[in-house]
Amino acid sequence: MKKRILACASVTVIASMMMANTVMADDFKVGICNYVDDASLNQIVENIQSRLAEIGEEQGVTFDISYDNCNADASVMDQIISDFQADGVDLMVGVATPVAMRMQAATEGTDTPVVFSAVSDPEGAGIVESNDAPGANITGTSDYLDTASIMNLIFAADPDADKIGLLYDVGQDASTAAIEAARAYLEENGIEYVERTGTTTDEVQLAAEALVADGVDAVFTPTDNTIMTAELSIYETFINAKIPHYTGADSFALNGAFVGYGVDYANLGAETADMVADILINGADPATTPVKTFDNGTATVNTETCEGLGLDFETVKKAFEPLCTQVNEITTAESFDELQ
Repeated sequence: MKKRILACASVTVIASMMMANTVMADDFKVGICNYVDDASLNQIVENIQSRLAEIGEEQGVTFDISYDNCNADASVMDQIISDFQADGVDLMVGVATPVAMRMQAATEGTDTPVVFSAVSDPEGAGIVESNDAPGANITGTSDYLDTASIMNLIFAADPDADKIGLLYDVGQDASTAAIEAARAYLEENGIEYVERTGTTTDEVQLAAEALVADGVDAVFTPTDNTIMTAELSIYETFINAKIPHYTGADSFALNGAFVGYGVDYANLGAETADMVADILINGADPATTPVKTFDNGTATVNTETCEGLGLDFETVKKAFEPLCTQVNEITTAESFDELQ
């Protein structure tokens, strides 16, 4: 099988010797599978790896990490997980809901722990019994999205908006609860909405063009990996139509969306690594380790897109500030590395 690897994908973290007479460090094998190649999920993986490197040096242990990306292909995902099992990994990390679900099924009845990352609704997806008490060999970090908060941003920027587009992939479990919440919010407030969906980049492009033809005043997308992958192909469509695109992660804004609102994915990756270390080094039980959730208070505004929409950033920032813990600026790029 031909594997697609990030620059830092295959990493062996070697701990330094603490003292001259210290015994050999413990060696933990960790298998990480990413769902798709996009800015948010790649940022998570990179921060899992870098944080495990730090912990290895601090604790005098070795994390031998195998990494792969299934690129949303279920058969490839299954093969990666089988390879991890054949290699005898001590723990698996599943990045995004589909990977977490497959790892859960593959390890059922075994003592191999699984730590997931960026699962929007662990309970709703049936991955855990509850966020407080997962109940089996699996726990992790959630990028749960407070949909109402994004809706509030839309109407803070444009109180007269009366038709909202909902853009998502019906096959993405991460979108299910957020889209239901968006419908409920809009119906409760008497706001018309139009739903357009796509499962490939080409379909998403057509859906974006359809929303423009529908005459929507703004578009909402949750933490949907399919739309995230297509964002660089659609953001100019919305800018040219003067339609702001509000989304559930800062990586969308990086790739041209007007606003990304939600968790800090770099921090989410680091917190995921802390859970991995706690399980492997300290013997923490995944079944009783609560799922980690985060404050969704950060809005990231793409200033180039803001200007393209004919909006003044300082005016937008002033409108958003009462609804956010902070308002960040970003410019369009393919990856976060390009901004450094």
